[in-house]
Amino acid sequence: MFRGYCINKTGAFLKTQIKGNYVFGEEEAVTAFYETGGFGRPRDGRLQLRFVEAAYLLSRGKIEVLKNGKELNFDEFIQFAALAEDFFELKYIVYKDLKERGYSVQSSATDFRVYPRGGKPGKTAAKSYVFVRSERMPIPFSELTALLNEAQNVRKQFILAVVDEESDITFYDVKRADAVGSFEGGMTAPFPQDAEKKNAAAVLFKERVILNDKATAGLLYNKEFFGKMMDEDRLLLSLPEALYLAENGVLNLYDMDGKELSNDEFSTKAAEIDAEFSKKYTIYKELKEKGFVPKTGFKFGTHFRVYRNFESPAKIPHSEFLLHVVSPEFEFKLPATSGAIRLANSVRKKMIYAADLGSKREYIEFERIKM
Repeated sequence: MFRGYCINKTGAFLKTQIKGNYVFGEEEAVTAFYETGGFGRPRDGRLQLRFVEAAYLLSRGKIEVLKNGKELNFDEFIQFAALAEDFFELKYIVYKDLKERGYSVQSSATDFRVYPRGGKPGKTAAKSYVFVRSERMPIPFSELTALLNEAQNVRKQFILAVVDEESDITFYDVKRADAVGSFEGGMTAPFPQDAEKKNAAAVLFKERVILNDKATAGLLYNKEFFGKMMDEDRLLLSLPEALYLAENGVLNLYDMDGKELSNDEFSTKAAEIDAEFSKKYTIYKELKEKGFVPKTGFKFGTHFRVYRNFESPAKIPHSEFLLHVVSPEFEFKLPATSGAIRLANSVRKKMIYAADLGSKREYIEFERIKM
């Protein structure tokens, strides 16, 4: 009846004791659980188990858990653990899932260290850090980047495990898009070098800029994919495109009264038209400088769809990723984030969130994965 359960030499299940925030087993538990299954950590000749580890072993009849000399059944123990540890039930759901998938798992500061199948603590390096979150709990951008830093510092994959209303788990691989040095586009020039004339006049209307210069308009659209042709002579430009071209000496900008606008004046007017203009433009400009071609991502519910390269309007490639610009104070609302990631993956694109931190820009990529 009890085949496969762990018993000691007297024929009883191994007894453990709750002490503080851990469950402790005696020396024989080290051999029975840590050395064979990677559970817990040896401490002064005893085995120290986290509550999720003890709950898993208890649910399988491997151990008895005592609190002040009284044995707790599984329901009593998980209620105790849930009162003692924040989000215990979420962590247990993820821990149990990973164990049943064949992974060796250890509790850590980022919830769990996960080892490759066949590996175990003390013998194999952990492959991933797993951070557990409820779908109801927003994640501040600053918290996510801090956790990502911790994983990156020890060269671990960072996985976000989101537990939904029905206790299903979705796993996301979270990483810095530019961490491996491949975050570069294929455009060699930041603006047309062969334009027949520079400082072409462009006018700011109520929501966009119109360039009425056939030669420059054609070069900008056909060679660099700026804007959209209004007709054979005129180019419609977005606000970020117009400012970028003005800063690079391609355009002179005017209002509809014929007054020339400085770049600062144009930026002020653009921010009145689009409250997110300033934060979007910082990222737009850096993407251009990295050789990418950013275009509006409105149809995908994001700020930009981004191309790595461009040949001609007749050969427009698929965009490589979708990018949404957020503030450093931004909080990821997980239902909305999940929808954005699923949409990006469904159209074979990466989903990246970007923030301007002043001294640097952060580009965080999410990818839904199967464990």
